[in-house]
Amino acid sequence: MDKFRMIFQFLQSNQESFMNGICGIMALASAQIYVAFDFKCPCLPSYNLAYGMGILFVPPLVLFLLGFVMNNNVSMLAEEWKRPIGKRQKDPAVLRYMFCSMVQRAMIAPAVWISVTLLDGDCFICAFSTSVPVKKLGNDSYTGLSEKAMMRILARIPCEDIYNGHELISRQVAARYLRCISQALGWSFVLLMTLSAFLVRSLRPCFTQAAFLKSKYWSHYIDIERKLFDETCTEHAKSFAKVCIQQFFEGMNKDLSMGHSHLSEKTPSEAGEEKEKLLGILDQGTMNQLLKNWHKCKPPLCLNQEVLQNGSCWAGEIIHQPHPPKRQYVAYYSKV
Repeated sequence: MDKFRMIFQFLQSNQESFMNGICGIMALASAQIYVAFDFKCPCLPSYNLAYGMGILFVPPLVLFLLGFVMNNNVSMLAEEWKRPIGKRQKDPAVLRYMFCSMVQRAMIAPAVWISVTLLDGDCFICAFSTSVPVKKLGNDSYTGLSEKAMMRILARIPCEDIYNGHELISRQVAARYLRCISQALGWSFVLLMTLSAFLVRSLRPCFTQAAFLKSKYWSHYIDIERKLFDETCTEHAKSFAKVCIQQFFEGMNKDLSMGHSHLSEKTPSEAGEEKEKLLGILDQGTMNQLLKNWHKCKPPLCLNQEVLQNGSCWAGEIIHQPHPPKRQYVAYYSKV
């Protein structure tokens, strides 16, 4: 248990690296899922396009939503967005930074799926088999087929075992034509995603460095504050339960007239330590009120106690007190 607790604490302290690892695992999993997926085209004119486009876009949507589900910051973002303002203002820039960070991580696995699907080409061949230019690639002199019959033959191009239109167009020629287009789109998609990631990661801090640092700092602060609050509540719950159980056993001993001779009395230092961990919250009603106040009115982001008592530190605004002017002495040295 200690090893698992250490691993859990390490993952909590390195949450960004942990989420990057989760995104990488999901990307590899998406590629493996596609490889293991038994792709069977229906080879029907009415279903090929819907089936091919569904395989291309529905799994990425599922992976995108899973990326949000597995991200711990989703609940934190929703809580920060919906909380009452109270004594702390909401910064839209911080919320946008948190949301964009989650979207960037969640898009990795869908991008890998779309790239692998387009580079493989089978899905594209199934979806657009009826759009093959027969006049350019097939037998233009072959006549006697209605448009409906021609669509039925072209829809069977992905299915090698039932294709019977060799006189109209060679199946290998049509498949290579569609696969070439699919791979070109796949590499273009990879290039577009790589350039977009490069621009987002490298150029955004260059234009808005101050705003970027501010948003990054306060997003980290919100995450750390939430973790520390949860840890404090956990420690308080442990101490509260410990004291409650000890009082219950002491009361049962009194009722049974067993006396206190067999009880190991706590030293004053242990009692003081338990009382410090309770932080003055000694009943359920007070704790419920504290949690309610934490949600409705979080403390202002101001550590100056004098300003807090005067009420001039409100919604994250810090008013600096005037200081008496200080004399400055400048000394110049020369190496000449």
